[in-house]
Amino acid sequence: MSNRHPHTVSHSISSPKAPPVMLDRTLSSRRSQPHLDFDFPSTAASSAVSPVPESPTSLADESKTKKPPLYLLATNCISRFGFVKSPCLCLSLCLLLIVFAPFSLLLNSRSFVCVSSYDPISRVNLFGLDGVDSDFGSLGVPWCRSKHGKTVEWTSKDLINGLEEFVPIYETRPIKNNLYGMGFDHSFGLWFITRWLKPDIMIESGAFKGHSTWVLRQAMPDTPIISLTPRHPEKYLKKGPAYVDGNCTYFAGKDFVDFGSVDWEKVLKIHGISDFSRVLVFFDDHQNELKRLKQALKAGFHHLVFEDNYDTGTGDHYSLRQICDQFYIRGGGHSCFKDSDEARIRSKRKKFWEKAVDIDELCGPHEAWWGVRGEMRDNFNHNKTTISYGEHFQNSRFVESILHVYWELPPTAGPSLTHQTRYDPGRAPPPIVEDGRYRMFQRLGLDRLERSVFNGYTQMVYLQISKPES
Repeated sequence: MSNRHPHTVSHSISSPKAPPVMLDRTLSSRRSQPHLDFDFPSTAASSAVSPVPESPTSLADESKTKKPPLYLLATNCISRFGFVKSPCLCLSLCLLLIVFAPFSLLLNSRSFVCVSSYDPISRVNLFGLDGVDSDFGSLGVPWCRSKHGKTVEWTSKDLINGLEEFVPIYETRPIKNNLYGMGFDHSFGLWFITRWLKPDIMIESGAFKGHSTWVLRQAMPDTPIISLTPRHPEKYLKKGPAYVDGNCTYFAGKDFVDFGSVDWEKVLKIHGISDFSRVLVFFDDHQNELKRLKQALKAGFHHLVFEDNYDTGTGDHYSLRQICDQFYIRGGGHSCFKDSDEARIRSKRKKFWEKAVDIDELCGPHEAWWGVRGEMRDNFNHNKTTISYGEHFQNSRFVESILHVYWELPPTAGPSLTHQTRYDPGRAPPPIVEDGRYRMFQRLGLDRLERSVFNGYTQMVYLQISKPES
């Protein structure tokens, strides 16, 4: 965020030496390439998975110590005694063979798989996908195209370094159980983006108990904050933990003003801010994101973060993810045909992921799948407006006309590490820490966090915008 170049992103974390490139995970694809550089735990569990194929020698060695199946032992015994000399004994052995053969097959067969609904690897085997990491994005990850193909400056290495720094900070949070609020993934995303951009002032629309205010403060200790929220966070202090910031101007309670009704030029002038490209706006107010986008554009803001960027068919407001879910986008568009591959896969995934959406939930009347069953929702689901696909299409074209950067925060880590069962990885970009990389997960301190903090991922998105070119 330079004064000379209003669309250039500056940062406080050391920037990469190489030219800025978009993370591979921000590019949508229906199938992602499997990762080969796994980190295997040093415990005995590591012997269960080997990155090196078994050699004929190792297989031969294994056969030396492997116990023969029970049915083979019985067969050998029968052949020794003979059928004619000992008919009664033969009959007895045959009965034993019939009883124990199924157990022998069960214990010795490698192809027998018991699928657990909480085992991500079993999920992958069930769906027939080629590797754990391929599960991510298998149903498509739609994204919004930018005007000039501009990308974020940070890389996956920057995100990993950021995680290592943020985990100890997150452990000091005043609101330990932020129910209905941000979990770890989005807390890290907001902290990282804010820390990188280093704005002169931060605006948040929707503060709830003040957790997001606290996150912004950890990113920028001395930068002023403006918070718009119907209920002042101090009201929650009567019932439990909350956070009220001393360097924050609150438009709350009786003083509440909606984001779209604020005279931002006047308010920011009081804080000595005249360059709106030096401002970061964070939305966690569950309002129609197209409406908020137009309001922010009209006010002259450039850098926006939307916390709940709900996937198509989910959520209580029209989101950027929904707007950009289009047939012409790789990973976008849907079919309401109930015998389609997508329908079958969605039906299976519904059994394992709480927020997975099947075809019946995705598609509304007249096969309307866009938004939420053909509706543009707003204000915590209180307002529902039916829109045509043509209107939905035009909304995406408008977004593309003002968009410089669109970047969805990846999940922190894969489900086998976080044990999350809520969001569907099939509609998410690959995580920062992939499944199988337990050593990295442990090194970053993520194993110290409660599992519940990883259940709040809803595709937080960072946007950089400007007015359409004439």
